[in-house]
Amino acid sequence: MLVTTIYSPNFPLAAIELNLHLVLVVAGFPSPADDYIEAKLDLNEHLIRRPAATFFVRASGDSMQGVGIYSGDLLVVDRSLEPKDNDIIIAVVNGELTVKRLHRKGKKLLLVAANESYPSLEIDEYVEFQIWGVVTSAIRKLR
Repeated sequence: MLVTTIYSPNFPLAAIELNLHLVLVVAGFPSPADDYIEAKLDLNEHLIRRPAATFFVRASGDSMQGVGIYSGDLLVVDRSLEPKDNDIIIAVVNGELTVKRLHRKGKKLLLVAANESYPSLEIDEYVEFQIWGVVTSAIRKLR
């Protein structure tokens, strides 16, 4: 899966408070008792932990569909997080930005797709490789 666009947040981040109903949503008919608002939700606080270290990318392709990342999704990326085994990362591989799952096997690094149609890529001395950040959220429009 490639990255097609890179965005950075506008500073300062203004609070965007939206109504938050603290009730579980059931796939059925809503309860009349659930018609009240219990809190406010600021999406900046929910999605962006460290504004100065955060950027956004738009995903393209189908190699990460197994973890719920689809073509066109907006990914929230935090550069300040230390990448750990099994994290989903944004990396530059041989000059191209990509999103993959990071696996460490002993001293080996592998970039693994979440789609069996794509092979894993072992990072060795012949691969130009740099991690740009850890993906913390995926945002998808449904309509």
